Amino acid sequence: MPSSRQIPALIKQAAHGAGFDLAGIAPVRDLPELDHFPEWIAAGHAGEMKYMEARDDAGHLKRASLQSAAPWARSVIVCAINYNTAEPYSTQADDPQRGWISRYAWSREDYHEAVMRRLRIVENQLREALLTTRAEAQPSSAPDRRAEALRFHGAPVVRDGSDQQADVRQPAPPWKSGPSGPRPAPFRNGASAPVDFITRCYVDTGPIVERVYAKYAGIGWIGKNTCILNQKLGSWLFLGVILTSLELEPDLPAPDRCGTCTRCIDACPTDALIAPYQLDSNRCISYVTIEKRGAIPEEMRERMGRHVFGCDICQDVCPWNRKAPATTAPEFQPREGLVNPALEWLAEMSAEEFREKFHGSPIRRTKRSGLRRNAVVAMGNSGDRRFVPMLEKLAEDEDPVLAEHARWATRKLHPLP
Repeated sequence: MPSSRQIPALIKQAAHGAGFDLAGIAPVRDLPELDHFPEWIAAGHAGEMKYMEARDDAGHLKRASLQSAAPWARSVIVCAINYNTAEPYSTQADDPQRGWISRYAWSREDYHEAVMRRLRIVENQLREALLTTRAEAQPSSAPDRRAEALRFHGAPVVRDGSDQQADVRQPAPPWKSGPSGPRPAPFRNGASAPVDFITRCYVDTGPIVERVYAKYAGIGWIGKNTCILNQKLGSWLFLGVILTSLELEPDLPAPDRCGTCTRCIDACPTDALIAPYQLDSNRCISYVTIEKRGAIPEEMRERMGRHVFGCDICQDVCPWNRKAPATTAPEFQPREGLVNPALEWLAEMSAEEFREKFHGSPIRRTKRSGLRRNAVVAMGNSGDRRFVPMLEKLAEDEDPVLAEHARWATRKLHPLP
């Protein structure tokens, strides 16, 4: 088996080969930043995101301790990829008839899929290196030790007479758990990994606060806007993690370089950054436009501006993003019409057009009803009275939430005497 010093180098080489810009390794232990998570949940700052409150059988918050959520894990491999594109920032968009979709959601492919595909490459290369080393370490006098290793670990090998393996059982996906715990992830050839080696890949789906482990993996520091910041790439980063049962030498944590700057806090129109490094999701435009279902509180509507899906303000004003490079990944280039989209188009979008336009897009999370709701709020905040006829029509829509927001927007643009 490769040494604990060789494996991190192998992992980083595989990550860069898979297209990641950064990769590092963090330890699994009780990190000080995670101590604040239970307090954050108790204060109600997660809003309606109940998945953040997931608990284990003992009642402990899973995201508060990886040692509780995945007791077999010994290290966290963190990979990051730049998604910035050469388009204007939201702070430069001033057309009142157009809204704003967060930069990360412009992509031609859902980032969950794009990042997971790359994580699988890293995971498979690590597993194959370990299995190859294990097989080569067997005594040379034993026949076909690689096949024997595969068979020993539960993946039956069937010979077809040409020294090729066939009909190898495909194990369950690595993110699934069996009755007795996590199942080993597959090699590219379908064989099971050694029983004492476990991995799991996550892209925003696991019981883990990714940015905390990204800090301790040396990817970047946690900024006052709660985003991961890298000195060279800025904050436009997608994170993916691989939990592993291997005890690996960790990287050094990234130092905090925010200094005395508070531009992100000062620029937030809803005061969602209640203190440095502290976010109240209930007041965050990203949360309100994506996660919030039903009616948006009236005190929040006017402060949303023309945001229809997410918000980039706290990143747009960050000095570390002034010279952030643009990605070369084709899947993160913007889809047509999503950079400053026309508000009328979004508000009148049919169910069929929504499904077609946003197939494989994170924008599907807000659903068509939420996107249209956000669009009429943006119309109300536009100051453009040309929207009034459309809003009066939408005020009679069969969707009661949309109709109520359209009436609010109409009153804002055309107040009664």
